[in-house]
Amino acid sequence: MKLLVDECLSPQLAQRARDAGFGESSHVTWMNKAGWKDWELKGFILEGDWTFVTINSVDFRGPRSNPGSSGEYAGVDLHAGLICFNAPDGIRRDAQLEMLDAAIQIIEEHGGEIINMLIEVTLEDDGIEAQIFSLPPQELD
Repeated sequence: MKLLVDECLSPQLAQRARDAGFGESSHVTWMNKAGWKDWELKGFILEGDWTFVTINSVDFRGPRSNPGSSGEYAGVDLHAGLICFNAPDGIRRDAQLEMLDAAIQIIEEHGGEIINMLIEVTLEDDGIEAQIFSLPPQELD
């Protein structure tokens, strides 16, 4: 598994992922993809089997109340996982790192893979909350 960190987040997150055992992890700017549109990144992410880490949650997963209904991952049947940070723009690097640590803990709890899963990491007033969901959502029979 390898994480690709969005350009709006600190490159130190990619290094933290590498240090945590995800050695092929990278940052959008390190891959010379800075400035790419979301739809361009989507193709690169899916073709490269990347797990994408972004704070642009709505752009990629759609609305929080209905993930997968819109956004870049709408209609994607197979992906290596998506990690969405829910926090204000301009979030400090130390908070970003704490949020990534919470996501990594969930990844480890799920055997090191989050295929077709969404990890939502939310910065709350009293700490960080991390949850995992299916994406696309699983239909109930």
